[in-house]
Amino acid sequence: MGSLKRSLANNILTSGKFDATDLTGNLPSSNIANASMTSITAFPASAGSAIALVASDPPSATVGDVWFNTTSNALKYAGVGVGSWASGNSMNTARGTLAGCGTQTSALGSGGSPVATNGTVTEEYDGNSWTSSNPLNTSRYWLAGAGTQTAGLTFSGELAPGATTGATEEYDGNSWTSVNSMNTLRYASAANGTQTAGLIFGGGDPAPAAQATEEYDGTSWANSGNLNTPRYILGGAGTQTAGLAFGGFATPGVTGTTEEYNGATWATSPGSLNTTRYGITGAGIQTAALGFGGLPAPGGASSSATEEYDGTSWTTSSGSLSTARSSIGGAGNTSAALAFGGTGGATEEWTVSAFTAKTITTA
Repeated sequence: MGSLKRSLANNILTSGKFDATDLTGNLPSSNIANASMTSITAFPASAGSAIALVASDPPSATVGDVWFNTTSNALKYAGVGVGSWASGNSMNTARGTLAGCGTQTSALGSGGSPVATNGTVTEEYDGNSWTSSNPLNTSRYWLAGAGTQTAGLTFSGELAPGATTGATEEYDGNSWTSVNSMNTLRYASAANGTQTAGLIFGGGDPAPAAQATEEYDGTSWANSGNLNTPRYILGGAGTQTAGLAFGGFATPGVTGTTEEYNGATWATSPGSLNTTRYGITGAGIQTAALGFGGLPAPGGASSSATEEYDGTSWTTSSGSLSTARSSIGGAGNTSAALAFGGTGGATEEWTVSAFTAKTITTA
């Protein structure tokens, strides 16, 4: 070990860093007395303070890793991964204005339009395909959902044009049970939470519904603080004590305003959606949410844009929905989300790569 020990010592810089620039190559095994050290007889080529020289970007890395690509002659680092949508198997019954909840690999979709044929339809997603389950007791569309696939909650909605409902139902993984109704009848609301701690906010008809907020405790609904911006057909995410409302249709038109709920009151966030729209769908929590799809203007084309919220502001993602649509179901979080329903009953899964190889520049 004598020769190896002296060689390594000569390559410790005064800063305390290890300088491997002149250790490239192989050390004679005769210089290593301890047999357990034979695995380090070969040192990889490196530059400067142990920056690896590679012919191609590594297939795996930890965010923050740095390397020099000798093929492109570029100094690179592992940046935060980016998200993208990939198509999955379509729903059995294509429909929009439905309720969604759960996770990417265990989601629940219920109700939808047209109400005469699809208002009670329930389907479960297992990460690969959709399976039909027992129907809702109250047929409706423009309804809201919360909870999980085995403990779901659906509430509000429209029975027919102009006829709204506050009907609430609980799902046990097999069938729906009707429970206490909401205080304010409404449709096209946003919601979040669980079966025993749900939250609904905004909505249409009657007018007070556009800013009304209610909390569900597993038995009954209680009124809470109003939204600052009355609206309907909006997006939502979060929990009963940390909710998020964004987008929607408000007088006199479409809004991108974002509000945060603390379990009692709403506060307007400084961050507004970059693509103002209604019919937008959300997933995630108050400090890490996704907003996707929607309509920027009445009568216009649907949007495929996806935005990410960090608790302060929205950032437009490079990953857009493959199929632009609005008023669809959503589930999951910012790492693994699910978008379903709408055009052809399309299903798309959102995933985030482990890292992104980025070039270091002087600009």
